[in-house]
Formats: sequence, structure tokens, C-alpha cells
Amino acid sequence: MPTRAPKRDLLSIADLETDLPRVLRNAARLKAERRRRRGRSSLRGKTIALIFEKPSTRTRTSFEVAATDLGGHAVYLSSRDLQLGRGETIGDTARVLSRFVDAIVYRAFRHADEVELARTATVPVINALDDREHPCEIVGDLLTMSERWKGKFRGRTLAWVGDGNNVHHSLLLGAALVGLDLTSATPAAYRPDPSIVAQAKRFAERSGATLRFTEDPREAARNADAIYTDVWVSMGEEAEKEARERAFAGFQVNAALVELARPDAFVLHDLPAHRGQEITDEVLDGPRSAAWDQAENRLHSTKAILEELLG
Repeated sequence: MPTRAPKRDLLSIADLETDLPRVLRNAARLKAERRRRRGRSSLRGKTIALIFEKPSTRTRTSFEVAATDLGGHAVYLSSRDLQLGRGETIGDTARVLSRFVDAIVYRAFRHADEVELARTATVPVINALDDREHPCEIVGDLLTMSERWKGKFRGRTLAWVGDGNNVHHSLLLGAALVGLDLTSATPAAYRPDPSIVAQAKRFAERSGATLRFTEDPREAARNADAIYTDVWVSMGEEAEKEARERAFAGFQVNAALVELARPDAFVLHDLPAHRGQEITDEVLDGPRSAAWDQAENRLHSTKAILEELLG
């Protein structure tokens, strides 16, 4: 019998380490094909299970549409509707689903659960967000930046203004992998995980990227080629709402902050936005906003991820 290739998981954007440039190029091709109404059947006969413990708009829709566009099928499984909700272990769920489907997409509260599912499943597992990373988001974001910078990340500077959260973690790693300079402005109590920072610095040493950290949003935004922000209170952090809003009060991306960036700089937000908190309507709806291109690109990058992992 032919030897079966080992399965590949995407739990961290670092799992794409050497493959990320190829994934981005393929995502751009897939986007162009869809706009020309040309399709592919690379997932024909394949079924993707979507286990979501948290609500989702862009992630869920991008995986369902991506599977359909590529000739496959997606099955949405709310955690409330699975036996997981009645005490079945993650490992047993992984073993069963591996007999039915060709990949599992998991949006989880805890990264440890993501790891356990991947450890037990015999099919690829894709992290659709957990408390440590959001790799699929950042692949789409890098596609958006690549489009605007004509495929060149070297010599560009991205400013992150906000929380050292899961999106920021994947952005640190992704920027370091592609050689993009990143300046992160976060309050002292909300810095990114030191282990993620250490890993990103190792990648940056190889790619030539520069990673800087500050508590001053103005310092990060000054002469930046793009500014990225995210919500101050993520899902699961509602109990910290008041404390977080106080800590991030000076971290709003508004017209005054954007004016510190380069004249052709654009603004990124992974959405949903809390308008009037981390970003103003004027910026999000204005000519500098790339948020809507960013949201669309989740579809094309998701297709490229599925093709990369499922062949």
C-alpha cells in the first residue's frame, strides 16, 4: 500500500513557517480566479467539520464558502449541539470525527483544548481562534498588506495599537516570518505573552524583521505604513470590561493618531469593531480604512489554507 503523508495541523501561524509565502501567493491567485468566476475542485469529495465554541461571522462564513467554492462541503457543529456539551472528551470527539471528515476546524476558548484535539485527531486540525492565537486571521491580513505593498514586506513598518492578545500573538509571528517590521504599543499590564515574543524574535533574526515594543501609541504610529487595532475586550473577557476600558483609554485609533503615520498609510481592524472605543467611525469608514478588504480576504486566504493542508 502507498505510504500516507503525515497530516498537517495549523494551530499556530508558525506551523506555516516556510510555506507562508506560497500560501499568500496562492490566496492571491484564488482571489483573482473567483473575481473572474473561475472555480477549482481541489476539495471535491472532502468534508470539513467546523466546531465553534464562540460566535463567529467572518471565520465561519469564510470556511463554509471556501469549502463550497472548492467543491467540498462544510458541516457546522456548535459545541452546544455535540456530545462535548454533555461530557464527552475532546479526544473521543476527535477520534469519532476523524472517521467521518477530512479536516476539523476548531474555534475554542482554550488553546490546550485545541492541542488535545489535534493530538488525537488523525485528520488536519485548523485553529479558527483560541485564547493564544488566531492564525487564519493573520494570513488574510498579510494578504491585504501584500496587495497594497505589491508583495513587498521588507522596509515596511506596521504599528499595532491595543491589546497583547491572540490576534497580536499571531501577527507578531506572521510579521517576523515575512520580514515585516512591527512596532507594538500596548499598556504595560497587557503586553503579549513572553514566549510568543521570544519565538517571534527568533523568526525575525532570520527574516531581518525588526520588532519594537512601547507603551506609547503615538510612538508606534509615527511614520508607520499601516496601523492595526483590535477590540479592547475580547470574547471571554467581559468581566474585565471596566478595567480594560480604563487601561486602553489612550489607545484609540482616531484621525489624530492616523495623521502621525505616513501619508499613504492605511488602517486595519479584524472586526467586529467596538466603534467609538478602539477606533472611531471617521477612521473605520474613511478612505484610510482597509478593514473591508481585510474581511473579504479571509475567504481567499482560507481557501489557500485548506488547499495547503488538504492538498
